Amino acid sequence: MWLFRRDYRFPHALVLLPAGILTLFLVNAVRITALILIGSAGAPQIALGGFHSQAGWIAFSAVALGFSVVASRTPWLTNLEQSDSAIQAGIWDNPTATYLLPFLSVLAVGMISTAASGKFEWLYPIRFLTAGVVLLILRKNYSAVDWRFGWFGPSIGVLVFAVWIAIDRFSGPTGDDRMPAALAASSVSIRAIWIVVRSLSAVVTVPIAEELAFRGFLLRRLISSDFEALPPHTFTSLGLVVSSIAFGVLHGNLWLAGFLAGLSYAWALIRRGRLGEAVAAHATTNALIVGYILIFQKWHLWS
Repeated sequence: MWLFRRDYRFPHALVLLPAGILTLFLVNAVRITALILIGSAGAPQIALGGFHSQAGWIAFSAVALGFSVVASRTPWLTNLEQSDSAIQAGIWDNPTATYLLPFLSVLAVGMISTAASGKFEWLYPIRFLTAGVVLLILRKNYSAVDWRFGWFGPSIGVLVFAVWIAIDRFSGPTGDDRMPAALAASSVSIRAIWIVVRSLSAVVTVPIAEELAFRGFLLRRLISSDFEALPPHTFTSLGLVVSSIAFGVLHGNLWLAGFLAGLSYAWALIRRGRLGEAVAAHATTNALIVGYILIFQKWHLWS
């Protein structure tokens, strides 16, 4: 509400806060009921595992998105003229959506697939397929993005890989390094398909989606709302640090490695002025991590 304060009518818009709290309270009651029903129906692992941890985030995200959409279409709450222009622009012509939708689609589907899983996320390939479909639909919107890269991007990727593994090894005890029991017990063909799709996601769709969001969008959005008018290599110290912190937080316990990786990928972009360099660096790091996991059986890096 603060960032978009010019779009809202105050104090009218303040009603969204208690309304949101009440809605979340009711939705949480539904979540708890569903949790009990799923466990009673014979799926306690799903109830206590994926659903218990993810259903709250799904509910919160759905309510937040729903309130944003409804508020933007309610004249009593918002500036009608600005809301109408935003609606008429359309989501597919919105530069913010262009840069964020692939990443947000991966997060959204990830929450759903995790919620529907027990101890092992068999539905992970859906993340890859969803990101691929979104990128395919929006492909024309990326015509202005410079996807080219040279030796610098992959070199940064190798450096980040070395730092990533070093931090992982010296950060203390890790999780179980063995292949997940469910995957190990599956047939060879199913296991191979899951690993191949998981690897493709790490090397192809994840680098593209995350670089579009963090280096393509956030790095410049913290400078200007009209971020597309800025050259790709434009940055400020604030934008560089904030985008890298956000990228680090995304990686959980390896937040420090993620933060340093974010700085490094931004360096690749800034040095060459091409988003393709950051994508190549990111893809190289992830490809090396995939090889490291499969060769040395360090499965905790995919947990």
